[in-house]
Amino acid sequence: MTLLWNALALLAAYLIGSLSFAVIVSRVMGLSDPRSYGSGNPGATNVLRSGNKKAAILTLVFDLLKALLPVLAVVLWGDRIGLDSTSAAWVGFAAFLGHLWPIFFRFAGGKGVATAAGVLLGLNGWLGLSVLGVWLAVAFFTRYSSLAALLAAVAAPVIHVIGFGPSGASLAIFAMSALLVWRHQANIGKLLAGTESKLGQKAGAAAAPAGDGAAAASAPARATGHRQPKVRSHAHAKRQAKQRH
Repeated sequence: MTLLWNALALLAAYLIGSLSFAVIVSRVMGLSDPRSYGSGNPGATNVLRSGNKKAAILTLVFDLLKALLPVLAVVLWGDRIGLDSTSAAWVGFAAFLGHLWPIFFRFAGGKGVATAAGVLLGLNGWLGLSVLGVWLAVAFFTRYSSLAALLAAVAAPVIHVIGFGPSGASLAIFAMSALLVWRHQANIGKLLAGTESKLGQKAGAAAAPAGDGAAAASAPARATGHRQPKVRSHAHAKRQAKQRH
């Protein structure tokens, strides 16, 4: 019976994790699909590139909660059906997988940073806050969200083992961290090339104002270095003709 409860908990967590709130929030608020601009990643950082901070915050909160709540449910009430802390860790991992490969969005998901944070906070508040502290410190000093996520991912299993001792949950945390690093391969390349976007940097396609078209149209004329010829009015031409006579 415990095996059945484990299977049902994992399935439920995966389905909840498959709710891509970056896309959902953007649709509700009338914004462009986050998969169509910036990094193309349906996550809070990319939504922030749209220039809408409220949408980014809502995405962050909901992506975190969709992992935090299932994990907390197992931690608080799982013992009644035979589920322990190891089960809670794997339930969190299932929610994380749902975010990466959401069944409701053709398996095209995000990188899982906020969702992973929800898993860690649900397992142990101090663990989650410690890893979040790593993310905040790196993000504050470098302004690179991807670098902060990578270092926090590496730190998570280390902090768990050193601070709380190795357990069955350690493997789930390590697997989650490894996948998170793997999902940031493109970011690693951009960081090495010096082309990675920084926090708060707007995506051109998403943030360009409607009036930019006129400015862009006039750019070629400015680029040539030639002044535009002045158009003389009809009245001015008549005055010059009278002066000549």
